[in-house]
Amino acid sequence: MGRISIGCYLSCGILVLFASRVQATSKRGSRGEALQSGTLPRFLQEPDDAYIIKSNPIQLRCRAQPALQIFFKCNGEWVHQSQHLAQEHTDLGTGMKFREVLINVSRQQVEDFHGPEDYWCLCVAWSHLGTSKSRKASVRIAYLRKNFEQDPQGTEVPLKGMIVLHCRPPEGVPLAEVSWLKNDELLNMDTKVGERADNNLIISEARLSDSGNYTCQASNIVATRRSANAAVVVYVNGGWSLWSDWLLCNVRCGRGLQKRSRTCTNPAPLNGGAFCEGMSVQKSTCNTLCPVDGGWGPWSLWTACGVDCGRQRSRDCAEPEPRHGGRPCDGPKLGADNCTGGLCIQSEWGRTSLRPWGQSAGPLGASSTDVVLYSGLSAGVLTVVVLIVVVTLYRRSHSEYGVDVIDSSALTGGFQSFTYKTSRQGNPLLINSSMQPDLSGSQTYTSPMCFQDSMDKELMADHSLLDPLPDIMVKGTAHNAFKDGSSAKGSSLGWWREPLPCLCLSVGISLLVPRGGIAEDTSWEMYMIINQEDSSTAPVDEDEVLLSPEVTYGPPGLDLSCPVALSVAHCADLSSPADATWAVRLKRRTPENKWEEVMSMDEESTSCYGLLEAERCHLLLGRPGRYALVGRPLSQAAAKRLRLGVFGSPDLSNPLGYNLRVYCVDDTLHALQAVAVLECVRGGCLLEEPRTLQFSGDGFSLQVSIQDLPQLLWSIKPFTTCQEFSFAQVWGRDHHPLQCAFSLEYLGPPPTPPKLSCKISVRQVKGREQILQVYTSAAEGPIPLFPRSHCPLTSESGSTAFKIPPSIHQRICATFDSANSKGKDWQLLAQKLHVDRNLSYFACQRSPSAVILSLWETQHQTSGDVDSLACALEEIDRAPSPGTLTPLGQDSDRPDSEFS
Repeated sequence: MGRISIGCYLSCGILVLFASRVQATSKRGSRGEALQSGTLPRFLQEPDDAYIIKSNPIQLRCRAQPALQIFFKCNGEWVHQSQHLAQEHTDLGTGMKFREVLINVSRQQVEDFHGPEDYWCLCVAWSHLGTSKSRKASVRIAYLRKNFEQDPQGTEVPLKGMIVLHCRPPEGVPLAEVSWLKNDELLNMDTKVGERADNNLIISEARLSDSGNYTCQASNIVATRRSANAAVVVYVNGGWSLWSDWLLCNVRCGRGLQKRSRTCTNPAPLNGGAFCEGMSVQKSTCNTLCPVDGGWGPWSLWTACGVDCGRQRSRDCAEPEPRHGGRPCDGPKLGADNCTGGLCIQSEWGRTSLRPWGQSAGPLGASSTDVVLYSGLSAGVLTVVVLIVVVTLYRRSHSEYGVDVIDSSALTGGFQSFTYKTSRQGNPLLINSSMQPDLSGSQTYTSPMCFQDSMDKELMADHSLLDPLPDIMVKGTAHNAFKDGSSAKGSSLGWWREPLPCLCLSVGISLLVPRGGIAEDTSWEMYMIINQEDSSTAPVDEDEVLLSPEVTYGPPGLDLSCPVALSVAHCADLSSPADATWAVRLKRRTPENKWEEVMSMDEESTSCYGLLEAERCHLLLGRPGRYALVGRPLSQAAAKRLRLGVFGSPDLSNPLGYNLRVYCVDDTLHALQAVAVLECVRGGCLLEEPRTLQFSGDGFSLQVSIQDLPQLLWSIKPFTTCQEFSFAQVWGRDHHPLQCAFSLEYLGPPPTPPKLSCKISVRQVKGREQILQVYTSAAEGPIPLFPRSHCPLTSESGSTAFKIPPSIHQRICATFDSANSKGKDWQLLAQKLHVDRNLSYFACQRSPSAVILSLWETQHQTSGDVDSLACALEEIDRAPSPGTLTPLGQDSDRPDSEFS
């Protein structure tokens, strides 16, 4: 800033003083100016503190009256006159004049100044009586740093607890003002939410609605900054409800037990709150009085003979009386007898006549009205039979494929018992493809194979069956002599030591050979194997995931006239649209041990057919071999299902020890079965029903931790409370089960048996969580993996392998393979059965309708829902023919007369 010399200021002052005197002399009569010349300058507006934002200069303003001159002085130096913008104004109210001066201060001027204090400026005003100085106005460069000095941290607090979030805003000039956001919305500071002077957020009494993401926001004239989100979770610890009433004693007679229970619902745990401590069930001894059945006392004496030629006697049920729920006496309480030995009876008109007992009353005993009644009934029955025959013949003559096709009772009838041959020297379910079955013996299975009697257990007692493949714990194989029309379902039967019950575990894989697939007088020894090998031979590329077990069916030279239906369970999560998250492909292993792609589920193919459902994939295949489903995730939203199971067993090396083992496997029955067989050998018990967890493909790991373990009763090895699996281990290329173990030791008094209550948390980092509740003791038995009623038949053959009777099957194929007179063909059948995605595959088959029915059979192997097929056929029959018009005046919604 330039300087003004003293000589210049004096010259200017003399000139101004001379001019003012001349002016005063010329206007001596002005009263207002006389008053002005007699006072010191008074500032009407002093310069204010200012902040320079970015590179924009600021303007300082100064007003004074009376003032002959006003100049700015910055940092002790005069501002050059050329940098002043001076104006003179007249106050309209008083007629007095005042002077106004403005200067601009740039960012460069402030940055170039280096002094002990901030850049400052003041005004100096002159009048006839002297000078006046204004206040100092500081000029600073405004800014706001990006990083907060302290970000708020997430926290978990109990209900009605205190929430305190600390925040220190970024450094800035001027100081930043702090406000709080909840879920990106400005927080309403009600009476329960406060903010202290140090910018901390305090909620004195937390509510459930206070859970959310909190953000600290700092603002000044330059910018607005936001801190990182702080997640606040308000949790609720569980509380026990009142005890229920005692249940009835578990025995009807003598000493027994009765129970009462309570639930952890008062309140229920919420947002990760602790589960209730203590037992949910109480047991108490009870004594029940044994029931006493009633007994008849002696008969009383006969009464006198009455006018009706009869006498009576009675007895009481009092020796003993029925008590405590005992059964009453059987038999009549009253007895009656003819007191004349049958010679006296009561006549029709109430008079007594004497004749031999039982003699006919005469020729009028057989009334003629009875003949008329029986004749009428016979005529009515005959009429109904004739009407039924006429209606049936009419419907058969007007239906395209017969009325029994749409009758579900016809679809479910006609099943017969069956037998199939298998090897007596070993279990057919544990034979690999290199072992040929011995068909010298036979055995019939007519119920779910739970092998409970000693004869059937011989199949499992021979441990040499596992010697050829020692590393394979589960093999879903079936070696049977398959003839025309048969199916096999892969299953595994393990040997379970007491106290484990017989568990029948299905592997979720089935193979169906359609009718007519094998030529007459021809038989094949077919097998189906679930392959378990090293992950180096897995059929997946770098960016693919194995979604199903590798399944082989054969033999290799199998020659069938129609495709077989293979159903395979998979672990892909298809809760969102499948084509938006997964690209699922079917691969086959070549003789050179390389994998080739057979088809993609979202593309059409004429070589094979794939129907992808939520948990299974149904395939129509024409070539035997080794197949597997693989998937390529299309986004991070892709997820697969994991099945979680927790097993427990006593520690054999420590009498007070107990081991918990948590398994994470793909959500297929085959993977869960492998764990069950492994735990069977170890003597483990399933402590909680297996749960399903959705594992996302976003790259985050899986954590398994034990929670709510009573610290006074149980101890755990250090640094094992929380264990972690990397994302690559869970999202890996193979199906080997992931296992983590918790070794516990009992510290409390030695009750018999010790109780164990805790929670196992399995969660993906920044993902979903599943809780396994463990409450067990040595006296309680394990939880069965599958009820016996759900154990599938290992093999079915003949007509029992199919839900559709042969006659109905042939009639449907004959009707729909070629368009009939009404233009209805197999394409309409595929549409009604919801398998019309890849019609080009069916068009290449010799009998498209038969292949469609085979696909329907394998879809409904478990449910056997023949009503859906019957309804579909009825809809086809009721549907109007293509190209036909409804006659005028006829209701288009009225069904065809042939099915009315």
